[in-house]
Amino acid sequence: MDLKTNFSLKEYNSFGIDVNASHFCAIHSEDQLKEILKKISQPIFVLGGGSNLLLTKDLNATVLYNQIKGIERVAENEKTILIKVGGGVVWDDCVSWAVAHSYAGIENLSLIPGSVGAAPIQNIGAYGVEVKDVFISLDAIDLNTGKKVSFKKEDCGFAYRNSVFKNQYKGQFFISYVYLELQKEAKLNLAYGAIKEKLAEQKISEPTIKDVSDTVKAIRRMKLPDPAELGNSGSFFKNPVISEEEFQRLASEFSDLKYYAQEDGNYKIPAGWLIEECGWKGKRIGNTGSYAKQALVIVNYGDASGEEVEQHALNVKKSVYAKFGILLEAEVNIL
Repeated sequence: MDLKTNFSLKEYNSFGIDVNASHFCAIHSEDQLKEILKKISQPIFVLGGGSNLLLTKDLNATVLYNQIKGIERVAENEKTILIKVGGGVVWDDCVSWAVAHSYAGIENLSLIPGSVGAAPIQNIGAYGVEVKDVFISLDAIDLNTGKKVSFKKEDCGFAYRNSVFKNQYKGQFFISYVYLELQKEAKLNLAYGAIKEKLAEQKISEPTIKDVSDTVKAIRRMKLPDPAELGNSGSFFKNPVISEEEFQRLASEFSDLKYYAQEDGNYKIPAGWLIEECGWKGKRIGNTGSYAKQALVIVNYGDASGEEVEQHALNVKKSVYAKFGILLEAEVNIL
């Protein structure tokens, strides 16, 4: 058992926050995990890609770092293919594998940071697609009993950037494998204007899966900083969803209100627009601030502590609530 003590997590979180874990162990298989669980005690913290995480203090816990790899074809027919992906696989590596084999369904999720095991926890999404759209099931190890369990789609309680693993089952399971169903015949989702505009600029009238993936990557690189160069976790806040009544109130006060009408009659308001309207875009305070190209992203300019980043986020929330009456909710897991 390669269990390290007083281990720095600076290189294991995309904010680059320098905190320590009391114990740390990389997990490469389900069998290894089961053996380790017999020898360690609670508390336990499961770490994936560390890209949706803000660490504000040292972790007095055993950190289990998911490194279970592999992408395997499980079943297929003329139209679809079912793949089994290790929870420790980098999410974008999974997307790249699918694109390279001309399997459709996750190309809009290109370049989202993090691991495959974390994808269903967050129900990651972008440009009109969420992981729940291709999700079939997952395998997980119960951290309390060491037993293997499976969760089907209907067991996961998927919602906007949410699942049962962020709520009633938070911290209880180590996700070892995720099963995704991809399409052999592409049904491309080009609903978002940014994708359409970018494809039009390139004079691509009949895009392929790769065209869409490359376009999404180009858009993300243009809007979001590389964590290797500037610490960040991507979108820090969720886009708030408001009622028809609340929408009408805001629309009457703000003629330039940005929004997306939802099928259930509610309205999604871009959090980045709300934050920018409050004057935060590009604003730096000490070692942290809101990114100059996308107000929704909070960045670490090099030496920020987790507490500094958290305080900046709190200040942003307060100002948005004061101006719009909307309380932003963090997409990032703050510890």
